[in-house]
Amino acid sequence: MDGEIDHYVVLGLPSGEEGAKLSEKEITKAYRLKALELHPDKRPDDPNAHDNFQKLTTSYAILKDEKARKLFDDLLRVKREKFQRQSQQDSKRRKMMSDLEERERYAFAPDPSSRAREEEERIARKLKEEIARIRTMHSNKGSATTTPSTKDTNARGKSNMDDGGSGLNKEKVLKVSWEKTGEDYTAQRLREIFAEFGVVEDVVIKSSKKKGSALVVMGSKDAADAATGNVLGDLSNPLLVLPLQPASSPVNFGVEANTESDVPKLSNLVGAGYQAFEESVLDKLKKAAQRQK
Repeated sequence: MDGEIDHYVVLGLPSGEEGAKLSEKEITKAYRLKALELHPDKRPDDPNAHDNFQKLTTSYAILKDEKARKLFDDLLRVKREKFQRQSQQDSKRRKMMSDLEERERYAFAPDPSSRAREEEERIARKLKEEIARIRTMHSNKGSATTTPSTKDTNARGKSNMDDGGSGLNKEKVLKVSWEKTGEDYTAQRLREIFAEFGVVEDVVIKSSKKKGSALVVMGSKDAADAATGNVLGDLSNPLLVLPLQPASSPVNFGVEANTESDVPKLSNLVGAGYQAFEESVLDKLKKAAQRQK
């Protein structure tokens, strides 16, 4: 088809914007050189020699005519602009497809915030289960101990009388323990945690390499009861909170107490390893209460 032929290329000239700037003299020179090369007399064995020479003559005639050449240059310009538009559209189309695929991947991908929330809920459930297990374990230890003897009961009665004289009520004291595996607790941090349940009178901490413990003196028995079983602490390092003075049977003052049982045995709460520490702390609290009076 004539519309598909580039007449500049037929004459061996550059096409496009560069071809449109060529002078008539340059076109004529190119035609004469090409005519010598493609003339049928120079190609007796080429069956297409006549057609090729005719095509050369037609292209030269078009480019030599001013009006025809201008129309042909406009046609080449329109084709170039069309090609550029198509290239730009293809580029935009590819980008749109890429963006669409990216949005689809994002839409069907798991939500990071949802996964984080599910992970947090799973860890919180595990933590509650562990805390319940620990409390059940200590509760079983308490119920597994033998019934206190009459001497032990009298000893607790005597100890309660001594505490009453010094103004210290063990029902307001809570025993707190935690593992040294996560965030450690300070007296100020414990005071802030327990202050949500009432007035905190004092906090005494003792820590070892593997375990931390403290005695927290609340302002009232109700505040101590409210804190017991409701304080969890930080998720990374939960607190075990137990009353220092568990509920006991009425005290019989008619029987002499054994001197070895003057201090109530609390080993069934968190272990016998803390008994000596608790006794020394309670003694300090008694002396402090006496000095305040």
